[in-house]
Amino acid sequence: MVLDFLAHIEEQRGNRPVTRNGRLAAVKSFMRYVEFRVPAVLEQVRQIHSIPSKPHDQPLVRHLTIEEIRAILNAPDPTTRLGIRDRAMLHLCFAGGLRVSELIGLPLEQLSLQRTPGIRFLGKGRKERCLPLWKATVTDLRAWLAVRGTVPAPELFVNAKASPMTRAGFEYILDKHVRSAGKRCSSLSGRSVSPHQLRHSCALIMLQATRDIRKVALWLGHADIRTTEIYLRVDPTEKLEAVEAVLPMALRRGRFRSPDSLIASLFDPILCGVPNP
Repeated sequence: MVLDFLAHIEEQRGNRPVTRNGRLAAVKSFMRYVEFRVPAVLEQVRQIHSIPSKPHDQPLVRHLTIEEIRAILNAPDPTTRLGIRDRAMLHLCFAGGLRVSELIGLPLEQLSLQRTPGIRFLGKGRKERCLPLWKATVTDLRAWLAVRGTVPAPELFVNAKASPMTRAGFEYILDKHVRSAGKRCSSLSGRSVSPHQLRHSCALIMLQATRDIRKVALWLGHADIRTTEIYLRVDPTEKLEAVEAVLPMALRRGRFRSPDSLIASLFDPILCGVPNP
């Protein structure tokens, strides 16, 4: 039944292998729960755990340059209430490397702008995380709090109806400002930018600044540092340092000499009809 389900995902629904592997991981996770609750099905559980993941291409993560990030953050109109909100929301999402669920579900009470500004929230897997904030991010958040007003929603960011911001709402806001930024930044013109690319961009900028993958993993809230290693494949900095650190091999050089006159004539530019420079 599980194998038929996986085949249905790829053949009937047309999903890619990465989606198929994700569904298989969810099934195996449930089976780990079942084997403790119903020991009688251990044999079936063992067979399900033996189903291998399907190999698939692992492309480099898509990210934005610092110029593109700056263009997107400058796109909202800072003279309007919604523009102030959008600027603060986009800035916090990028600077904190937040997932969309972490951003839209951030309670107002978990934001601290006192002596050491920071946010505290529950991330993926219900792991509590505390992040300090950049001064520029704090400035945008203070501007939003000044015009946010009193609303019944406990979340920091709300929509125009004073209801909690939704995932679809944030994706709409990001797409709108990316299209606006594309008028001033040619590399963004006609480009689709997902919210997770803001998180990827934050990770790469931090990696280039700190040169420490452990700090990036701590900032993003990754439980396994192997998850963060995907950014090492994108960042060419360490690869360039490795190339420069290795001394080039002293190879023997020589000049080709023709073994006879026939082969020498083939390399003669005059006989070949090539003008002599």
